[in-house]
Amino acid sequence: MTATDKIAIKVDKISKRYRIGMKENVNGNFGSAIFHLMKNPWKNYQRYRSLYKFDESAKNKHDIIYNSDSDIIWALKEVSFEVERGEVLGIIGSNGAGKSTLLKILSRITCPTLGNAEIRGRISTLLEVGTGFHPELTGRENIYLNGTILGMRKQEIDQKFDEIVDFSGVEKFIDTPVKRYSSGMKVRLAFSVAAHLQSEVIIVDEVLAVGDADFQNKCITKMEKAGQLGKTVLLVSHNMASITRLCHRAILIEDGILKCEGPADKVVMEYLSSGSGTTAEREWNDPEEAPGNDVARLVAVRALDSEDLVSESFDIRSPIVLEMVYEVFRENFILLPHFHLVNESGTPVFVTLENDPNWKRKKRPKGCYTSRVVIPGNLLAEGVVYVSCCLLSMYPNVIQFVERQVIAFQVIDSLEGDSARGDWQGKLSGVVRPLLDWETRHAANLPMSAKQATARIMS
Repeated sequence: MTATDKIAIKVDKISKRYRIGMKENVNGNFGSAIFHLMKNPWKNYQRYRSLYKFDESAKNKHDIIYNSDSDIIWALKEVSFEVERGEVLGIIGSNGAGKSTLLKILSRITCPTLGNAEIRGRISTLLEVGTGFHPELTGRENIYLNGTILGMRKQEIDQKFDEIVDFSGVEKFIDTPVKRYSSGMKVRLAFSVAAHLQSEVIIVDEVLAVGDADFQNKCITKMEKAGQLGKTVLLVSHNMASITRLCHRAILIEDGILKCEGPADKVVMEYLSSGSGTTAEREWNDPEEAPGNDVARLVAVRALDSEDLVSESFDIRSPIVLEMVYEVFRENFILLPHFHLVNESGTPVFVTLENDPNWKRKKRPKGCYTSRVVIPGNLLAEGVVYVSCCLLSMYPNVIQFVERQVIAFQVIDSLEGDSARGDWQGKLSGVVRPLLDWETRHAANLPMSAKQATARIMS
């Protein structure tokens, strides 16, 4: 197989333009396009020049300066990348960055304004929940309808039908009209149909967030197997744990521009740090925007090193301090601040709750509080750790605020041999990696077994 044969998707300087508040004119055929051009050539020429400003010295059509007129939006600007066969590529970025536009172009739903994309293989797409579903039809009928839209033959759907229904978990309601399905049931059925299509390229856009935890794990496992079987997967998600678990490589798109690409964990850290200056600190200076209510509100959350400096990365041997700053507005509440930690696979690492004896079962007066917990070195495994914080009032139990995955940091093992990995430099699995005490004794002569000793005595 040549280097070219290894490439499943090749995106070459794709750009996409939209005009605010106006529907793009789409000419149905070449004749109508010529008619509209000749009807008012000067107006059409001026409109063309207003959309693009070409560099006169440019040698190709891609060398353009994008016009910044207020009624023009470039959703994508000269995005280029390649995806190899069998690769699971993550696409991340903030809302409105251009991720979904890119997937729609790759799925042939919309055309690029400039550039081109080459895809080798049959495509299976799942861009919106229940796309292609008819609300009046049953789940069974919609499987055949949706499968046909995705390009499956009836014989292929017949063969896969039981697997699709079993995977979706809606077998009890398979003959019920889809209009009576919950959004979670719809997405499970839609994903199941798309996942069982015999395709070489699978494109998924943020649908896993709708399903429950068990179904999300099933989807992740399905996509992992797809990659192992040589299928190419493009995954857009705001769940960074899913991205780092599923994808070896990722690309980050910001304002329509491909900002960076590389190993998934590094691209995720770049994305998280681009939002607030650092992934390891989050502050709310405006009380109106801060999580909380009239009882208490969150002010700041930080990950600190041993010198009280905010840090995005920690040596595996160093302690990590998690700090939560919050303000209490109403007194006489027994409050319990705590942190939830999950790893990049979405697996819970542990939950730590405040156990300061000075505040145990005591009502707190108004004021600003800073709660800290120290995570010792050689406890967490290497990788990205996401921290959620929560404040609970007790008797009765009421959540005053919860902020999920509010900060993140990375644990790095330097491979120097003085951590829990010893002399091993390969990958180690596990949620935690404590440095435990071992003892190995040595004797010059191996101890005699009981059978050998008995034989010697008898002789």
